[in-house]
Amino acid sequence: MGSKQDLRHLPGSPVDGPPANSSSGFEHLPSFKDVPSSEKLALLGRKLKLCSVLSDFTDPSKNIKEKEVKRQALVETVDFIGSPGNIKLNEVAYEEIVKMVSVNLFRSLPPSPHSSSVSEGHDPEEEEPTMDPAWPHLSLVYELLLRFVASPDTDAKQAKRYIDHAFVLRLLDLFDSEDPRERDYLKTILHRIYGKFMVHRPFIRKAFNNIFYRFIFETEKHNGIAELLEILGSIINGFALPLKEEHKLSLVRALIPLHKPKCVTLYHQQLLYCITQFVEKDMKLADTVIRGLLKYWPITNSQKEVLFLAELEEVLEATQAPEFQRCMLPLFRQVSRCLNSSHFQVAERALFLWNNDHIISLVTQNRQTVLPLVFSALERNTRNHWNQTVHGLTVNVRKMFLEMDKDLFDECQRKYLEEEEKSKGLEEKRENNWKRLEAAAASRVEATGGSKTNTLGLPLGAIAVAGS
Repeated sequence: MGSKQDLRHLPGSPVDGPPANSSSGFEHLPSFKDVPSSEKLALLGRKLKLCSVLSDFTDPSKNIKEKEVKRQALVETVDFIGSPGNIKLNEVAYEEIVKMVSVNLFRSLPPSPHSSSVSEGHDPEEEEPTMDPAWPHLSLVYELLLRFVASPDTDAKQAKRYIDHAFVLRLLDLFDSEDPRERDYLKTILHRIYGKFMVHRPFIRKAFNNIFYRFIFETEKHNGIAELLEILGSIINGFALPLKEEHKLSLVRALIPLHKPKCVTLYHQQLLYCITQFVEKDMKLADTVIRGLLKYWPITNSQKEVLFLAELEEVLEATQAPEFQRCMLPLFRQVSRCLNSSHFQVAERALFLWNNDHIISLVTQNRQTVLPLVFSALERNTRNHWNQTVHGLTVNVRKMFLEMDKDLFDECQRKYLEEEEKSKGLEEKRENNWKRLEAAAASRVEATGGSKTNTLGLPLGAIAVAGS
């Protein structure tokens, strides 16, 4: 087995070799199976040096031979690191692997060709992502890193010196890549790092929150929010009970405000999973989540409103009576507004809440509060809503309340009719006031011989002339 000194003083090793962007030194190296065990670490060093030379993929016809030599070296190195029973890597090998990975992966991401169109209202879902032309090499480097991190032979205590906070931060920067293949690898690798390197866990969670803060309150542009939330959902799933205050603050300060950006549809599924995980772990958080949803409730975006209603049902599914009672007043005021939405999908989704047995149970227990809040919206839908499906669903919900408590229903109907009569009386009074004002204005015009006057009785224009 090679010693620490073997790899460091190997002629042409990454430590002693030329800069990573050098184009020299490409040569076919022997396969690992063709050398004895005592020379395998030395050969690994030479292959890692070769793989640290960057290739220009902007021109497909350039350096074709060199690209193929590097690709073959990457394939063999991936197989060597991922195969059980091979030589155990020493700490110097750890360092050189991380160096090679850093040289290849940590780069400036190209500017998005869609960045200007996003601000003009184009839908990011409809645009083709920019694929990195260097992916034939990048994919192998990612696979090597994944196998290195996931290998049971990799000692976390030694590897943490090289897979450190700076390395993790630079990995997180790459989540903004437009290439979904790259983000998928990053998601898997970072999840493995979180699981293996326990010492990095608080730092990684804090770094996630910092990305979310910048996205929510500054840029509203980031390609990897869905992937980051997917990792976070798995992390939340493993939180011990009772939840730490740090985790609850993350919910309030980062996850709930993630409902604010216009592009929430791109990552809502992953966000919903994180939110429901919190509520299932601590049911007392249901009130906090529901009030947070109401705070960021969309006013003019019907597509977001449908998503919010679907999320509301998921959260209510895990909500118990005490938490429901704390938030039911603002909650059903908002539901009432949704019931009367002229966008039929919003009204329909709001009415679907009454298809959920758990929500019906909560509403039944608190019908004295809920029915008066939604009764007028149900009545207006029954009489005036243009969509037949919404009309039919409204009739069903109305009938449900009638069967639930006929006396309460009749009381609400009586109050609604009284309010309607009162409203009609006020409208008539307003109309009469306007008619009297119009008549007074007409009589004043006649009294002044047809010339128009202002409220002081002076001819119009007199004040302007006096002040000129």
